[in-house]
Amino acid sequence: MNQLKAGAALNYLSIALNMVIGLSYTPYMLRMLGKSEYGLYSLAASIIAYLTILDLGFGNAIVRYTAKFRAEGKLREQQEMFGMFLVLYAGVGLLVVAGGLLLTLNVGQIFSANMTPEEVSRTRIMLWLMTFNLAFTFPMSIWGSIMTAYERFVFQRLVSITRSVLNPLVMVALLAVGYKAVAMVVVTTVFNVLTLVINYVYCRRKLHVKIRLGRFNPAFLKEVAVYSFWIFLNAIMDRIYWSTGQFVLGIFRGAAAVAVYAVAIQLQQIYMMFSTAVSGVFLPRVTAMVATGKDDRAISDLFIRTGRIQYAILALILSGFVLFGQPFIRLWAGAGYEEAYAIALLFFVPLTVPLIQNLGIVILQARNQMKFRSVLYVLIAIASLGLSIPMTKLYGGIGCAVATALALTLGQIIIMNIYYQRRQRLDMFRFWCEIGKMSVIPLLLTFGGKALFMETGWDLTAPGNFLLAVAAFIVIYIPLFWHFSLNSSERQLLWSPMMNILRRK
Repeated sequence: MNQLKAGAALNYLSIALNMVIGLSYTPYMLRMLGKSEYGLYSLAASIIAYLTILDLGFGNAIVRYTAKFRAEGKLREQQEMFGMFLVLYAGVGLLVVAGGLLLTLNVGQIFSANMTPEEVSRTRIMLWLMTFNLAFTFPMSIWGSIMTAYERFVFQRLVSITRSVLNPLVMVALLAVGYKAVAMVVVTTVFNVLTLVINYVYCRRKLHVKIRLGRFNPAFLKEVAVYSFWIFLNAIMDRIYWSTGQFVLGIFRGAAAVAVYAVAIQLQQIYMMFSTAVSGVFLPRVTAMVATGKDDRAISDLFIRTGRIQYAILALILSGFVLFGQPFIRLWAGAGYEEAYAIALLFFVPLTVPLIQNLGIVILQARNQMKFRSVLYVLIAIASLGLSIPMTKLYGGIGCAVATALALTLGQIIIMNIYYQRRQRLDMFRFWCEIGKMSVIPLLLTFGGKALFMETGWDLTAPGNFLLAVAAFIVIYIPLFWHFSLNSSERQLLWSPMMNILRRK
């Protein structure tokens, strides 16, 4: 339990640190790279992201089955499973090399209509580097999954935090002396390799993990393949949602449009991290609850409690972004990125529902019932892709974001809530009653604040006015939300760590 609490707390520390770094580093990077160069970097990253689906859901399977075998005391089966996955991942690494080669050889044919030959050449170099990075990552990623399954969240998060600090510091130095996007890819690759090696050393020396090679259990492999397949479909859905937009914009609108869209995607990723910081540490625990036969009521209660905690965080961020997102992007990213506000908002609003319900994904994984969700999301994501092409041609980045928002609303909000209620026996009526009661203060302050700023015409693009308005909003929001939206157990959850710190001092 201490690892769970500390892991979630360090996750939020990591997110907060990434936000601080992003607020200071990203504007510098955007200005040093320029719109076109940043667009190329984002485009290359989005293209290579398609190869990440070759994980095939194995990483999640390692966590689930390791937690299951540990709960059942099956040490030998764990070691044989690790050997099996190491061999499978080595094969995946070779597939990545082949896929990366195919992509790099065809960059010119795909993007030459809206890119210069020099831009195509730099994109090809970045794709080569990213391909090597990913090919090395797959076989070495097994060690990070083992650490998650053993609930060693503290060490994992500390390594991640260290990397988050050092990576941008090195990049700032390189950008200052004139290096561009290719150098950024090199730095990212080096830090990724170091992180994976550290995970390996920790598992071998601290956890004493052993691997047995050459022992494939066909029945177990079939079970893992069925489980992983639905995770794999979910990964395809994620790539269609969050990488295809940049790809389509690169074809029809060019690197500058990709850069604006990438800023909105970066904000969307930060928004999502605030939710997954909690649910991301619960797969081993929920798997144990399912394996030991906990009733639906206990799992439903955990789903609602986690959802409320996630909503308490996301409601503040969403309310603040609605009020201050437009001047924030103008101050942060600079001129030319204003459209990123509308694009990000089209992501934030429909994303909020699945983000406060993402423990549902963990429950489905623990119950090995990912089939319905995965098939549904892939079908809707494909429909979203089909709609995004004409919408991008007509309306650019806004049109692409509208297609994604419609898909999120239909699949992840409407259909999945019905499925959770009827098939997974989660009490969704009680869930939404709880969320509804928590929403009163955020809605009142958001609409009230919007009306006030429109009435007064206050210039929020002035840094002093912006900081004053944000501070006033937080000072008003937090006490009201604390008193009227949180229940006693949630207030105790937040208050206890602060009191413990004060007692130690």
